[in-house]
Amino acid sequence: MDLSEQASVKKAAQEVLKTVSQIDALICNAAIAQVPKQTLTVDGWESQMGTNYFGNFTLQALLFPLIEKSKGRIVTVGSMGYDMGIKTIKFDDLNWNKEYTPNNAYSQSKLAQIMTIYELQDRLAAAGKTEVKAYACHPGSSRTNLINSSGSLMMKFIFNLMKLSPLTQSAEKGAYPQLMCATEPNLDQSGFYGPTGRNFWTGPVGAHKLEPHAKDKAVAYRL
Repeated sequence: MDLSEQASVKKAAQEVLKTVSQIDALICNAAIAQVPKQTLTVDGWESQMGTNYFGNFTLQALLFPLIEKSKGRIVTVGSMGYDMGIKTIKFDDLNWNKEYTPNNAYSQSKLAQIMTIYELQDRLAAAGKTEVKAYACHPGSSRTNLINSSGSLMMKFIFNLMKLSPLTQSAEKGAYPQLMCATEPNLDQSGFYGPTGRNFWTGPVGAHKLEPHAKDKAVAYRL
């Protein structure tokens, strides 16, 4: 599946629904980050928003009936980047045709992912579909290939230097928050789960502070 292409996502979802009888947890982990120049998907969306948000959104929506039947969970893997950009959704220019920056576009996509999970929680509650659980988490600062696969040369250089420092943790530890959200019984859906150490980059996993703009109801509803 190519998460950046809606047709690919829809085809993959159809195949899953044909071949899989149960979904205990859908973990939306795949993403791209810090794309140096504005790039559009085949569907015409800015690549980070198109991949990280719209791709995952469509996948969740199409698999939802089976997740509901399975009394399963939806886990969205966000990023602390949600708080490192414009801190809202740029509805008048979602594609960043003006003033594109790699970080702002990435931040918007991860904020959108997180916002939608809390909006989904409210809508599930209103619809009485409380057996489906939805969770938001993030991996902190983990030594993965995310930046190396999509970032600029400068970002790759900076992050590969960071990998040598105590400011980062292993990819295995970065996976703990999403595994917690996928498996831990009676986990509070209102939490935002990730490392609880300095800057929420590393350390023991738990629920920690989420800035208010990530739960802005008016913005989330419009999104």
